[in-house]
Amino acid sequence: MNNIYISKQKIFNAKKAAFAYELVFRDDEHRTTPLSNNVKGTSKLIMSSITSAELDKLLGRKSMAFINVDETTLTKGILDVLDKDRFILNILEDIKLTEQVISRIVGYRKRGFRLSIEHFDSSAKMIVKFKRLFNYIDIIKMDVLISEPENLEKVMNKFKGGRIKLLAQNIESKADLLKYFDMGFDYFQGYYLDKPEIIVISSSKEPAQFVILHLIKLLKQNESTEKLENFIKQQADLSFKLIQFFNNSRSMDVKVESITQVITLMGRDKLQRWLMVYLYSEVSTNPASQTLLELATKRAEQMELEASFEHKDKAYLAGMFSMLSSIFETNIKELMQAVNMDRDITTLILEKKGIFAGSLMRAEAAEKVYLKKVMIANFEKLSTKDLIYTLEDGGVNIDKDDIF
Repeated sequence: MNNIYISKQKIFNAKKAAFAYELVFRDDEHRTTPLSNNVKGTSKLIMSSITSAELDKLLGRKSMAFINVDETTLTKGILDVLDKDRFILNILEDIKLTEQVISRIVGYRKRGFRLSIEHFDSSAKMIVKFKRLFNYIDIIKMDVLISEPENLEKVMNKFKGGRIKLLAQNIESKADLLKYFDMGFDYFQGYYLDKPEIIVISSSKEPAQFVILHLIKLLKQNESTEKLENFIKQQADLSFKLIQFFNNSRSMDVKVESITQVITLMGRDKLQRWLMVYLYSEVSTNPASQTLLELATKRAEQMELEASFEHKDKAYLAGMFSMLSSIFETNIKELMQAVNMDRDITTLILEKKGIFAGSLMRAEAAEKVYLKKVMIANFEKLSTKDLIYTLEDGGVNIDKDDIF
């Protein structure tokens, strides 16, 4: 079981009511975690803690949250799974504003996300840096500790009463609060008002292969797109990888706004096929999983080609499922029980019988011919240990007396 640590601090409006929270992720109770340190880890962190049932516990049912973003989180699709009505994307002050980053920021704003700037020091340098973005920014978090008073006044005069709201950051005393309230700030944040609270979320998930198989089961049962989305959004790596795949697909030149959009545009058959690839290439820890994926895909395509028109989709799935036991330690019967697949597919996998049996046998025969050639050609490179493992795994007894 892994623990996720989140620092939560309230932000107040001018009426002294809680307006939102700022969430900061941590490695433990003390050390802050930069979101872009690890893209895969970041997606897991976000999905495990703030797009699941934990969200309402963390924020309440209506409160919003500021979440810090940098160039990596903006450009890698990590944020695409967030609810635009619950999260304000808080742009870090040291972000590198490349053309790609600016384009992504504008894109998120057009999709309905609210944007803020973190630790704005009110300097001329900071104003020049963010000048191109002011038309898209909703809140500027002005750091009153590091801002020169005259610069603070100039920025206040520029934005006060306009569309952009101003937040006084680092309020440390009652005098600070009164001073910046009188200056006309809209929001207030600091230790005097609320000290950050460390929230610990326990992240324990069922084995990944059963998660994927359960989703395939939902697809086979023709469950609603809403139900599929709700399930996917609670699986960290799956959500991120699905959106990443969608974004990288040349045929899908659109910006992702929701998991529902991905499911709709991909189509259920393509989603189901992608899930099988995900099982082999991402979920498996077997070092040969990439080779097994290539063989399984070729087998599935050949079986699909040989099947009748009405059975092509089932034949493809049958071919992919037929090699799953090779990459997971879990018994294949348990996997098939978990997914509750079509009887023709289940019969083939568990008994090697049914309408696809002949096609599977032909595929296996072709694979053995090829692999035999590879093994003979590379026999001298193989270690004794590898050969023993291969033979014993295939049920071949080794007579040690015949060795010498």
